[in-house]
Formats: sequence, structure tokens, C-alpha cells
Amino acid sequence: MEGIYVLKFGGNAIRGKEDLMRLSNEIAQIIRDGAKIILVHGGGPEISAEMEKRGMQPKKVGGVRVTDAEGLEVAEIVLQRLNNDVVKCLEEASVKAIGSAGSVFTVCRKKAPYTVLEDGKEITVDLGLVGEVSEVNTESLEDLLNAGVTPVIYPIGADAEGHKLNVNADTMAAGIAAGIRCKELITITDVPGILMDVNDPGSKINKLTLAEVDELIKKGVISGGMIPKVEACRNALNAGVQTVRMVNGKDKRSIVTDLMKNVPHGTIIMK
Repeated sequence: MEGIYVLKFGGNAIRGKEDLMRLSNEIAQIIRDGAKIILVHGGGPEISAEMEKRGMQPKKVGGVRVTDAEGLEVAEIVLQRLNNDVVKCLEEASVKAIGSAGSVFTVCRKKAPYTVLEDGKEITVDLGLVGEVSEVNTESLEDLLNAGVTPVIYPIGADAEGHKLNVNADTMAAGIAAGIRCKELITITDVPGILMDVNDPGSKINKLTLAEVDELIKKGVISGGMIPKVEACRNALNAGVQTVRMVNGKDKRSIVTDLMKNVPHGTIIMK
């Protein structure tokens, strides 16, 4: 299908009714301009806050949440609540939307233990009940898009046997983007894009190749929670997505509407 954009955002970038309505109104505009949108959202800060309220200790390694059965239950409750809020705001902006778990449109597998750099040391990590996308039901997504409906997906997946898995929202968005071969995967963050200096918004890099991304990871310019974001971008590009873009959800001028006008916006990553 032509003109499909997969948008992903999390609680650090878009939070509260005002932010959601601003994004929803922009999505309404780009749909009127001819785009088809699949929206994937996370909720990391809200999940962590709920866990702490219940006396649980959130744990992340290499920017990705470690999940046990209790943590998975909390994540699902919080994400369902957020999903309802997102759908309501889209409907208020006159966008036909339907909310669902990622398990409706994907098959996932448990992420195998892997090696990450933590404080300069290589460590092997098992994230527990954390998954990654292995298959995408593109037909179901295309049916909704052709009917003028915007799917709003929260990243609780399931394996082939139906066992639920927590999936990083960037990973879920990249998997769906790759499966449906969208025009562009857009990740909405709380920074203008990839910065050479995290303290200087003016140091934004406009375009990067994956080889250049690797160099910036080696130099420590890309680190922490940005690494799983760019790795998700890599997976999407390798699977056939044309471009991946990081934009600023805090931009009062335009989060995504500039994209349809070919205005330079955020950081574009290409193969």
C-alpha cells in the first residue's frame, strides 16, 4: 500500500490531554492530505510510576525494561488505559480509530539473551518476558486502513502459543513498519533528533546512514535509551522500510505535519 506512515510515541514525548490533542489534530491533517497512519505507543514513564506505586522496582538494562509476570500485568493495565485515552483524543479530532494490543496484528517470540555494553563492560542480559516481532498480519492492518480506520496499537504481544510478552514500543513499531513496508517509520521522541551533543539542541544531525550510526555508538554519542531506538530503526530499514525519522514531540510548531511538505524535520536514518 502507498502512503503508509507508522508513527510511534512514548510518554516522555507525548503526555497528557494537551499533548495528545496536538498530535491527534496533526494526524487528522496528514490523513486529510492523503496519508494512512498506523500509530504505536508505549508508556514507559507511566508503567514505572505504577510499579513504584505498587512497591515494585522497575529495572532496565541497555535502555530496555526487564519484565517478569507481575511487571507484565502492570504494563498491560497501564497501556490499555493509555490506549483508550489516545483513541478518545483521535476521535475528538475526527479521526476514526480503533485501539488494540500488538498481539492482534503480530506474532512475537521471546527475546533471547544477548550482550550489551553497560558502563563500558559487556554483560549478558535476559530480559524475561520481553518479545520481538516475528510475523505481521498485514492483511488485517490493510483492511482497517482501506476502511479509513487508524489502528492504535499498544506493545503487548504474544507468541504462537498465545503467551503474552512485553515488547519495547520501538521494537513493535519497527516490526510492524517492516512487515507492512511503510513509506516511513517516524519515532516521536523528546529531543529534536540525534544530537552530537545531548546538551545542545542545535547539534542535531539531519541525515545518517547505518554505518554512521555505528560510528556514533562506538564514540558514545548514541548511548543509553537511544541505542534500542536506533537498533529498532536498523531492523526496519534492513527489512525494507525506506526511511526512519526521529522527530520532537515537544515541538510546538509541528510534530509531524511538515513531513507531507518535504520540509527538513528531525533526523532521517537510511541504509
